[in-house]
Amino acid sequence: MSTSVCVVGSIHMDLVVHAQRFARPGETLLGGAFDMHPGGKGANQAVAASRMGAQVSLVGCVGEDDWGSKMRGVLTAEGVDIQRVRTCEKSHTGVGVVTVVADGANTIVVASGANLRCSPEDVDNAAGAIGDADVLILQAELPLETNLRAMEIARNAGTRILFNAAPAEDLSPDVLSGVDLLVVNRGEAAALVGDDTGEVSPKGLARRLASFGPERVVVTLGAEGAVHFDGEDMRTFEAFDVECVDATGSGDAFVGALATLRAEGVPSKEAVKAACAAGALAATRAGAIASLPTREEVEELLGSSCRARGN
Repeated sequence: MSTSVCVVGSIHMDLVVHAQRFARPGETLLGGAFDMHPGGKGANQAVAASRMGAQVSLVGCVGEDDWGSKMRGVLTAEGVDIQRVRTCEKSHTGVGVVTVVADGANTIVVASGANLRCSPEDVDNAAGAIGDADVLILQAELPLETNLRAMEIARNAGTRILFNAAPAEDLSPDVLSGVDLLVVNRGEAAALVGDDTGEVSPKGLARRLASFGPERVVVTLGAEGAVHFDGEDMRTFEAFDVECVDATGSGDAFVGALATLRAEGVPSKEAVKAACAAGALAATRAGAIASLPTREEVEELLGSSCRARGN
């Protein structure tokens, strides 16, 4: 039987400007190329899981506009079930304004639009899909009450929860209790534990996050790899050596791959290594959804296949 993943999350159109560097406060900076890419953490992670071989359903909202129609078409073409994606009147589809600089690093500012209309009622209407899924993926680009309702449904159904707590600045650590797998980058981890100095090590951040209740914690570190902590064992994963073109979709590639492989029963450490490979491959290409790798590409970079063998 195929692995099933349900994503409750954001859907955006990304407006991307390329520049040599980031603009300083108050500065007008002339950039280079401009692109529009389908994106949003929810949409990206849904496609990432689909390309890794999962059957994926997406719960979310788009506006009644051309971008919403385009996002529906893109997701359908990627094999994502969008029956539970609602079109909201008098709302625009979410927009991500992205700056990508010469070394591939990026900043993103989001105008949420219709994503803020995704409600607990939308989640209730998707309870069957959440309950039937092996893993539920959540992020923090939807209203908190929507995520909390999705978590409640998943727990009652025995569906594992992967929470990508991004953005993290307005989240309470209390939300993390009962999460099966927490995935954050270093900045998000620091925000959640209140580390304003940046002096806490990645391993220290993982330990502190684990104290809030998630069963497992992954802190992603970009070009430095990732750390994984299961409450007892701490493991560091080195990054894959690739040329970074655009890091926009890397974190979402990581999450989609990790959710799929854990749903299949691939051991955590092997799944995290494969997720690092997926994130690395996404960084070698421009865009968000356009950059997400297939399972074959991930396994080629790993030099081996990803198969279930235990916990």
